[in-house]
Amino acid sequence: MNPKIAFIGGGNMASALIGGLVRSGHAPADVVVVEPFEAQRARLLQGFGVQAQAEASAALAQAHTVVWAVKPQLFAEAAAPCTPHVGSALQLSVMAGIRSNTLVQACGTQQVVRAMPNTPALIGQGIAGLYARPAVDVAARAAVEALFAPTGTSLWVQQEDDLDAVTALSGSGPAYVFYFLEAMVQAAAEMGLTPEQGRLLAQSTFAGAAALAQQSPLSPTALREQVTSKGGTTFAAITSLDNSGVKAAFVKALHAARDRAAELGRG
Repeated sequence: MNPKIAFIGGGNMASALIGGLVRSGHAPADVVVVEPFEAQRARLLQGFGVQAQAEASAALAQAHTVVWAVKPQLFAEAAAPCTPHVGSALQLSVMAGIRSNTLVQACGTQQVVRAMPNTPALIGQGIAGLYARPAVDVAARAAVEALFAPTGTSLWVQQEDDLDAVTALSGSGPAYVFYFLEAMVQAAAEMGLTPEQGRLLAQSTFAGAAALAQQSPLSPTALREQVTSKGGTTFAAITSLDNSGVKAAFVKALHAARDRAAELGRG
């Protein structure tokens, strides 16, 4: 039998994980979601057939794993009615910033794993950074990996603070890609292409370049250099970017995201 899994919060990331569980053969009846918004409960029931309830109940005590998927600022409010029922379960948090100590104090257990997934999990192409407290054993780690497997890739970090860097790099990372796609589509329009043409060219280029980077043994630097003939069009573009300090500004932006994640963790 599948272990019962409870989700506290039924938004996009919870939906991605629930969808992965159901697709991989987990019985919908063994998934319960606490979701206060009626419209979202209806979507969860219609989309996955899982149990969705407006408030916490004693049914949560049957869960072997509890996934905390509420907005970080709502954790304390959401946790109060849930924690009396979930102390014996493995606690898995996908909330940005909330430190594992906070979950330990709220739930009364050292069995805590933190995860930082990203939105491509919605289409099975995400990546999640994972951190486990020392009390979490190999079997529990394997269960967490299995939960994330249908949504993409996962990777463990040794220090909890490393999740702040994961947040900056991959958690926020899809927005950086969309930001550059916006710029490419804008440039395409300014150069006379239609928005549809610009979007297709930009999206296909990003997807193809990312796939090439994944499959090639070469570093990103070496791959870039292969395309950048001195005096050519790519050279002109990269030189313009360097002269504008784009790489330095981008690196600085990731540091800002990491620092903000740390601030959220400190409350």
